[in-house]
Amino acid sequence: MKIARVYLRVSTIEQSNQRQEKIIDEAMDNGYYIAKVYREQASGTIKDRPKLRELISDLQSGEVIIAENIDRISRLPLHDAMDLVNEIREKGAFLSIPNVVDLREVMTENQTELSKIIMSSVQEMLLKMALQIARDDYELRRERQLTGIALAKKNKKYKGRRPDLNKHQLILDLWATGNYTEAEIAKRVDCSLPQVKRVKQIYKTKSIQSAAN
Repeated sequence: MKIARVYLRVSTIEQSNQRQEKIIDEAMDNGYYIAKVYREQASGTIKDRPKLRELISDLQSGEVIIAENIDRISRLPLHDAMDLVNEIREKGAFLSIPNVVDLREVMTENQTELSKIIMSSVQEMLLKMALQIARDDYELRRERQLTGIALAKKNKKYKGRRPDLNKHQLILDLWATGNYTEAEIAKRVDCSLPQVKRVKQIYKTKSIQSAAN
């Protein structure tokens, strides 16, 4: 039996992963049993995403992780992205990205040792290229955003950055566990220590106000 775990990720609370749901049906049509679907709202630039960590922890040898695009798995710098991929490999599992790279197809019974080496090298190259493209796309978007902010400030039209509600929620979730210091939360969420303190204070104030009302 072919067993898959499906990872669906969006970056913000306002986004929906409904568009990605189709890969579940496609996987079942291709003969996969879906062990679990992991839905997450978090930036792909965060390495320790709770649902992704849960997925990797749940992995069994021979299973496949299916995601819509490579950037659903990672927008991290290449060395960090490859760390994630290597964790998957160490579990004896495979990463499948439709139309990009499918590590499960690397080894087949009919391949010679030479063809296995060649195919493995090609798959490795494609995977690294896809991960690097995902990171480059993120950095390009960020550069354009900063350019737009600078232009808006110059024209006195900049109204400030919208709060990242998803990052706020991740900070609060980690804080609520009681298992992490503020510094550890900042590292896991990929933000500054002052931001962690600020978010905690904002929501503490809101809680007090709500209780008073």
